Amino acid sequence: MRIPLSVNNLSMRYHYKPVLTDVSFRIPEGKSIAIVGPNGAGKSTLLKGIMGLEKIIDGDVRFFGEPLDKKRLATAYVPQREEIDWDFPISVMDVVLMGRQGQLKLWQRPSKIDREIAKKALQNLQMWDFRERQISQLSGGQQQRVFLARALCQQASLYLMDEPFAGVDVATEKAIIELFNELKGQGKTIVCVHHDLNTVSEYFDWVILINSRLIDAGPIDQVLTKDNLNKTYGGRLSLLNDLTTEMYRTQLSSVHED
Repeated sequence: MRIPLSVNNLSMRYHYKPVLTDVSFRIPEGKSIAIVGPNGAGKSTLLKGIMGLEKIIDGDVRFFGEPLDKKRLATAYVPQREEIDWDFPISVMDVVLMGRQGQLKLWQRPSKIDREIAKKALQNLQMWDFRERQISQLSGGQQQRVFLARALCQQASLYLMDEPFAGVDVATEKAIIELFNELKGQGKTIVCVHHDLNTVSEYFDWVILINSRLIDAGPIDQVLTKDNLNKTYGGRLSLLNDLTTEMYRTQLSSVHED
């Protein structure tokens, strides 16, 4: 089986302060993977380092065994919504067609085939009727769907997303999950920074636990344990959600029964 993404001994700093230290993991193909950890743990920094958007001090990142510049067309990146200038005067269709730029030669305009691919991506995310709208006229959830459609338009094999569920409505959340299932059905791999422990087990197959260093990485049922969450959140377990608390109770009950 191919390895879509391998991170080897990655270290990053911000203003000389260590943010990530000696992080290593490999992810499987055809799975959805959540990067989870407390605020300030380095989750988004990790994703940006992987994509070459922020400097790596040490370490190595490989995409299907090769550097990013050789696999850029196979990799799609969706940033946080807060990092995008939503006032820029551009239509929904033009944003989505940006996902085809890597397939075009310099100054080449999108072809009929490119527009058909963009149309299908918008239809998949229920945004075709908004194709002529300016992105500034959309709701937060609609804007997120547009950028997911742009990523889908790239027809990549590996999708890296920075908190795609943050601040979206229920309809958009459902659309994202349907998209994940469709992509996994095609053998594609999805890696997301995710902050809601309530939905990790429901939305993802694997989890990467981060708090300045790697705590653990692997299938949800093996990694999302009380011990690992203690290590990840550093004693702040009172801040964890009801789902996690219930998981603790279930595990303790199981121990007592044994």
